[in-house]
Amino acid sequence: MLALTALTRTLLPLLPFAAFCFSSVVSTDAKSDSTMASLRRAPPLLFPAAAKHTATVIFAHGLGDTGYGWAPVVENWRRRERLDEVKFILPHAPRMPVTAADGMPVPAWYDIFALGGKTDDIRKSQDERGILQSREYFNGLIQAEIDSGIASNRIILGGFSQGGALSLFTGLTAKVKLGGIVALSCYLPLDAKFGDFLKENDHNRQTPVLMCHGDQDQVVPYNLGKMSYENLKGQGFDVTMKIYPGMAHSADLEELNEIEAFLTARLPREADKKSEL
Repeated sequence: MLALTALTRTLLPLLPFAAFCFSSVVSTDAKSDSTMASLRRAPPLLFPAAAKHTATVIFAHGLGDTGYGWAPVVENWRRRERLDEVKFILPHAPRMPVTAADGMPVPAWYDIFALGGKTDDIRKSQDERGILQSREYFNGLIQAEIDSGIASNRIILGGFSQGGALSLFTGLTAKVKLGGIVALSCYLPLDAKFGDFLKENDHNRQTPVLMCHGDQDQVVPYNLGKMSYENLKGQGFDVTMKIYPGMAHSADLEELNEIEAFLTARLPREADKKSEL
C-alpha cells in the first residue's frame, strides 16, 4: 500500500468520529416521525464542471463529517483534469441525536445504536426509517441532475462508511439506471429486506459497482464488507471488490487513484467521443 499523502491525511482527523457509522443502528421505532421530519439539511457543497457539464458524481461522507471532509480529494481530481466534464456534489448530513453518542447531535445519515464494531451488532437492528428517508434525499439529488439535463447513466453515486452504505443501498434500488456506484469501507444495509426493495426498483443489476475495503478495518469489519460483496455477486450484480492490505477505516492514495480510474472509465469525456467522429 502506498503511504498516505498530505491530501489523504486531511481526511484522517474525521475518521475516528466517522467510526460511529456502522457499529450498529437503532430499531425503526426508536425515532419519532416528528424528529425525522424536523431535520434540517444544508445545501450540498458543489464543484461545477471545469468544462461543459455532461456528468455528475454525488459523494456522501461518513458519520460526524461533512461534505467538506472530502473536498480535498475532489479538488485533487479536478487539478488532474481527467474529470473536467464532471460536476461533483458533496451533500452534508443533517445533525441528529445519535444513540451511540449518548444522544449527542452529530451529522448523520441515520441513527446508530452501539460502537462495538461487531458484525452481528451491525446487522441486528437497523434504523430503517432513517435509511429510507436519506435514500429519498439522495434520490432527489439524482432526479435534480436528470431534470437539469444529465442522463442518468452519466450519474455516479458513492460514499464512505455510513455514506457508502447509503449510496450502495440507494444506488442499487434507484428508480433510474445509474452510471456506477462507489462504496468505500461499508456494507449493504437492510440486507435482510433487500429483495423486497428490489421488487420496487431493479434497474441497476448491471450497473458497475466498486467496493473498497481495508483488511484492518476495526469499525466496519472487512468480513462484513466481503459478505455484502458476495451477497450481491451471488444475485447477479456487477460488483468488484478491492482489498487494501494493512488499511484501517480510512482512505489512502492507492484507493483514491482506483476510484478516479473508475470514475474516468464510467464517465468518459463527451468531447472525446465527438472528436472521434
